[in-house]
Amino acid sequence: MSKTPVLEFRGVTKRFGTLTANDNVSLTLHQGEVLALLGENGAGKTTLMNILFGHYQADEGEILVDGETLPPGSTQSAINAGIGMVHQHFTLADNLSVLENITLGTESLWSLRQDQAKAREKLAAMISDYGLVVDPDAQVSELSVGERQRVEILKALYRDARILILDEPTAVLTPQEAERLFATLKSITEKGLAIIFISHKLHEILAVSNRIAVLRRGAIVGTLETAVSKREQLAELMVGRMVTRPRLSAIEPGELVLEVRDLSTSGTGATELKQVDLTLHQHEIVGIAGVAGNGQGTLADILSGLRKDFSGTVQLNGQMLKAGNPRAIVASGVGRIPEDRHARGVVADMDIWENLISEDIRSDEVCRAGFIIDGTSARARAEKQIEKFDVRCKGPDAETKLLSGGNMQKLILARALSNTPSFILANQPVRGLDEGAIAYVQEQLLEARKRGAAILLVSEDLDELMALTDRMAVMSHGTLSSALPTGDRTIAEIGLMMAGHGDQGQSNMGISANGH
Repeated sequence: MSKTPVLEFRGVTKRFGTLTANDNVSLTLHQGEVLALLGENGAGKTTLMNILFGHYQADEGEILVDGETLPPGSTQSAINAGIGMVHQHFTLADNLSVLENITLGTESLWSLRQDQAKAREKLAAMISDYGLVVDPDAQVSELSVGERQRVEILKALYRDARILILDEPTAVLTPQEAERLFATLKSITEKGLAIIFISHKLHEILAVSNRIAVLRRGAIVGTLETAVSKREQLAELMVGRMVTRPRLSAIEPGELVLEVRDLSTSGTGATELKQVDLTLHQHEIVGIAGVAGNGQGTLADILSGLRKDFSGTVQLNGQMLKAGNPRAIVASGVGRIPEDRHARGVVADMDIWENLISEDIRSDEVCRAGFIIDGTSARARAEKQIEKFDVRCKGPDAETKLLSGGNMQKLILARALSNTPSFILANQPVRGLDEGAIAYVQEQLLEARKRGAAILLVSEDLDELMALTDRMAVMSHGTLSSALPTGDRTIAEIGLMMAGHGDQGQSNMGISANGH
């Protein structure tokens, strides 16, 4: 690593009205270094990167690249200075080839034709130098998730990036793909590139970075050498207090709650289900692992009452599921924690109390004569839920869109769990949350399990699944594997199954270690 910073933030401050998003931030990044950026939701990480990439302009301070001040508020200046950004959600054109995606926008609009031979030669050299193996002529729609990420990195390197910003780069990768990414990052930094690595997964940050900068409430509260950092120490720096994730305790499963048999949907894509079998009992958490887009969303939609075009049977507490009827699903004792809290979890423009009654709007507690909402009673109930679930807000009349991601998830938990459901569908319940919010959400799920609920936990985070589930299955290309006791498989085996290799059998789906 060079002693001279390739990138330097000096006293960067950014305000939005009375909110200070970045507060006098000073940071350095050196050539050949991986600097991890940690922080809670709303800590200022995204704002800081948007200032660096020219989307925002700082109110105070400056940014230097190779000792030269970076012109503020100019994305083109950032690109010209050698800054490249790989977003969590890829920005590739599926109908174009790898080569076309990488070269798109790199040639002058006045060029009469594209110099494909020169572009192909440059790309081949980069693939060889950095070990980012991908077929330049392959159509992006045919690539795996890991290959698409390689294309995104190559796209930045093709533009001569010397500083790479990676935002939650492993969010959609299998463990094996994540390991290959880490090897790639090591290769890239050995050739002199510098990387800012943004992630909420502490074990990844400890594995891949050289230094770690922690943001809290917009300010840098610590910069540590990774080699001497501890996970607990980082979590405490992030949230300002000691954070411990809850642990699963042994509980004997109870009665059968959910039984899915031979569940299939029409079509041939990876999201279509193929003869899925699954059972859940009281006091049990069953996990479903898998890369996004392999059928988990389809299964969740059916169990949530959002989809009715399927074959097979779904029984809840001995009764057939009322397909395509969300109101009936909720009334039958289902608590729903959807994958996308913004698009499906809440109505952002509604007040908090309105969102809290949205799934039981006709209950006697908040409704009179079956159709008149009792605002006073609804607000009083909302105040109790806000206090119980620690939703940090200005009260029940606050707009939901003003909540942070963690507090929005707590609101959804309050709505889903307050009626003591017998079955809880928890779809990516801690996605994008910080350590403090993750611990809280997991505590609530374990409390529900202890009370007697059966919980289906859908997650792409294998650490979460290994820590919280009694049994685990893997979804790949619409097929669900056997749900075995969680300790019976290693993370490596699960990762191979997520990629479509290994056991995808349907036998013994309802058998756990104790015969249920």
